Amino acid sequence: MANRTLSAVGNFLDVFGSAVAASRAIEAGRQPRARDLKALGINPDSFARIGR
Repeated sequence: MANRTLSAVGNFLDVFGSAVAASRAIEAGRQPRARDLKALGINPDSFARIGR
């Protein structure tokens, strides 16, 4: 039970970190890293086409 709880907390922190990294990249006018977008369930190729 404790391992599952730690795993869930770790997954949450990974996703939260990716959200922060992606938002900072967008605010700086840069493309977020593909790894961060994938962690958020966003297709990096589709994201790159936004705003064209």
